Amino acid sequence: MGRSWTFGKKIAAGFAAVVVLSMIISTIAVYALKTVVASKDRLLEINALNLVDAEKLLRAREQKGSDVRAYLLTREDRFLDEMKSDRADFLATLARMKAIANDEEKGLLDKVERAETEHQGAFDSVIALRKTEVTLDAVVRAFEGVGPQRDALDKAISSFAALEQRLLDEGKKAATDTASSAMTVVGIVSVTALLVAIGIALVLTRTLSRQVGSAVQHVQSSSSELQTAANQQATGAKEQSTAMNEITTTISELLATSKQIAESAQRVAHIAEQTASGARSGEQTVSKANESIGGIKRQVDLIVTHMLDLGKKSQQIGGILEIINELAEQTNILAINATIEAAGAGDAGKRFAVVADEIRKLADRVGGSTKEIRGLIDEIRAAVNTTVMTTEGGTKAVDAGARQFSEVATAFKQIASLVSTTTEAAREIELSTKQQTTAVEQVNIAVANVAQATRETEASSNQTFQTASQLTGLSRDLMRLVRSQTNA
Repeated sequence: MGRSWTFGKKIAAGFAAVVVLSMIISTIAVYALKTVVASKDRLLEINALNLVDAEKLLRAREQKGSDVRAYLLTREDRFLDEMKSDRADFLATLARMKAIANDEEKGLLDKVERAETEHQGAFDSVIALRKTEVTLDAVVRAFEGVGPQRDALDKAISSFAALEQRLLDEGKKAATDTASSAMTVVGIVSVTALLVAIGIALVLTRTLSRQVGSAVQHVQSSSSELQTAANQQATGAKEQSTAMNEITTTISELLATSKQIAESAQRVAHIAEQTASGARSGEQTVSKANESIGGIKRQVDLIVTHMLDLGKKSQQIGGILEIINELAEQTNILAINATIEAAGAGDAGKRFAVVADEIRKLADRVGGSTKEIRGLIDEIRAAVNTTVMTTEGGTKAVDAGARQFSEVATAFKQIASLVSTTTEAAREIELSTKQQTTAVEQVNIAVANVAQATRETEASSNQTFQTASQLTGLSRDLMRLVRSQTNA
């Protein structure tokens, strides 16, 4: 696998190995530093703090004794309050120390707590004695009896302080030993890393020398092949340049032909647009005429409808005249009967006979008028029938004209559609021709560029030949240098 690695991979592998060794050295150094710092923090945060708190306990004990002596001399209660405050500080400091202490330290602190309780009990006895009427000498003798409890308390505090001092000294020694061990390990690892780096450098030098030698040999063979290929390429470039000149001439002629076709297609499209415009105008005119004929047809239908209604109403009038005629006949009959009755009544019925005669005359006139009206109605009915028949003929003619106009409109639509299709086809031909012209121009430009590139290729082929010759000389020099290093 190592033989297939490239030059860059091997350099990267050597650099990675050096980086890994550097990281190992850094990790060991950081670990040692953290260990020493943690040990120092332990010493400063616990042991040194406990020593300071032990001194605070001694000062609190002494301050409490001073407060008791002051009270015994003056009997002022403020000294008792100060004693209680000092004892509270003592107990608070003791509780804080026990919270962070180990088992051995807690045992000594428990002894300090018991000694302080006994010492406080002795103080309370002396204070209670002072509150009685005994003499001051008796109180002093009683206060001097507190000495053993005080000594026991001081001894307990001193024992705790001695333990903390011993732990502090041991911690310092352990931190120093840890730092020394870390320095030793870092030194050993550094020397090892240096040796490994030297070994990696030697291996990479030998390996890369072999690879460079092999590559130089390949470069020599490739440069020879490149010289031959450069000669062939120069010859081919000359032939390609001649062919490109001929292609350029042919494409120029094709470009001129494409422009002529595009102009002809544009004229055809313009004529087709004019034809389509005329067809659309004719279609609109036929459509308007068709709409006018449709309006005429609707008016004729409306006339026919009115005529039919008129015929129906004339029939209704005839029925009414029959009723009037019957009324006139009945009235005439009643008038005759009234005349007969009036004649039978004698002189009393003369006036009634006159009236009956007038009624009979009126009934005769009504009957005559009814006959005249019936004759007029018959004439009107005949005229209406004639008009309806004539109108129906006109309606059929209008329908035929409307159908013919519809066929004409359909024909104009088909013509307009065909002309539109022709216009679109002409436009497509024009667009295609323009695109073809554009494509030919682009091809012409591309061919010109290819011709230029061919000329440049010919020039670069000569330059490549010179470069290959120089590369051959450089590869020989590099081979001599690599072989001399390998032999060394």
